Amino acid sequence: MNKKTVREILNSMDYIRTSGSAEEKKAAGYLQGLCEELGIKAFQESFDVDVAEIRKASFTADGREIPCKGYKLCGSGSVEAPLCYLPNTDPASLLAAKEKIVLLDTGITYWVYQDLLDAGAVGFVTYDGDVHYADRDIDQKMLRPYVSKGRKVPCVNINAKDAFRLVQSAPKSVSISVEQEESVASSQNVIAEIPGKTDEWIVLSAHYDSTPLSRGAYDNMSGCIGLLGIMEALRAKAPLRYGLRFVFCGSEEVGLLGSKAYTAAHEKELEKIALNINLDMIGTCMGRFIACVSAENKLLHYLEYYCAQHGWGLSARQDVYSSDSTPFADHGVPALSFARIAPHSQATIHNRYDTKALLSEAQLISDIGFLSDFTLNMADAVKCPVSREIPEDVRTKLDEYLLRKRKKDS
Repeated sequence: MNKKTVREILNSMDYIRTSGSAEEKKAAGYLQGLCEELGIKAFQESFDVDVAEIRKASFTADGREIPCKGYKLCGSGSVEAPLCYLPNTDPASLLAAKEKIVLLDTGITYWVYQDLLDAGAVGFVTYDGDVHYADRDIDQKMLRPYVSKGRKVPCVNINAKDAFRLVQSAPKSVSISVEQEESVASSQNVIAEIPGKTDEWIVLSAHYDSTPLSRGAYDNMSGCIGLLGIMEALRAKAPLRYGLRFVFCGSEEVGLLGSKAYTAAHEKELEKIALNINLDMIGTCMGRFIACVSAENKLLHYLEYYCAQHGWGLSARQDVYSSDSTPFADHGVPALSFARIAPHSQATIHNRYDTKALLSEAQLISDIGFLSDFTLNMADAVKCPVSREIPEDVRTKLDEYLLRKRKKDS
């Protein structure tokens, strides 16, 4: 992988590619072609995703129109009620939500949404952006089916500047109206393989979709370039003891749907996967290199020693990462995610500022070099030493992240 190739890929993928869209499908075909140019056979696996087309959405406060975008998959309907700004969602605060339209400082998460509906809330307003940004962008949000569980009320998203003004003005009444057409579309994973000497595999993953406002260079075309770089570096060394399977995941941004679809479709084969290595955001000009280990604590310590031996800075923890490593860990496959996390003042994601300008070609190539060496170290081991036992504390965190169990403080 050289700077010219990195630049060509970033230029070719410089567009928004949301879950289930034609642009996401185009990106999948492009990535498949890049794998095949490297001499690696690749194919696509499709899976269903819920999508919607917003026909009309409006939000008014005391008759004043406020720019908004309706939440996809929140259903169609209208509601008018008093506004309740709810910065806290503790039991005492929830009492104020009855028969109100609730403005939240956070997004709509599962427990908050269900608690507020149980408390009698009749609609939701969220916001994003920054009061200090020059733009007035409004992200296109989605009420994810695993959050709503079929309980739908009108929801809109507005800009942070308008949210600030809304709270300042203390309107007596607000109204939401959303009209949309909901349907099912296809997303896809792109899979490429370099067979090994045994029937066991190391799976490397990275997602290639983006959010509606973002061109997704940092999050996460950088990770996809990482997979391609590792593929290029290790193909000449094949066959290694373990096969390498590269999974470019679709629809990560709407709930890790690509990796969930992969692990569900290949459940019987997962016992042959020794390790999942996931890349989600690497190669920024500034930022610390991190690893999140969803596996035994020995792997965490091994990583720390390995990086110290190679003079590679690392901040590592044992935890569950909000990325495509999580479904693998949930199915008993030891998993870890690597990322280079930039300071918020240097690089942001899920907005118009996630562009190729955030990335350093030299740093991306350097990150790929480290990741290729680490992958080779694991894939050509006589025996991958990582235990397939997921520790109990990690399993608890998986249950919490995947909403099977509620955190005590949520």
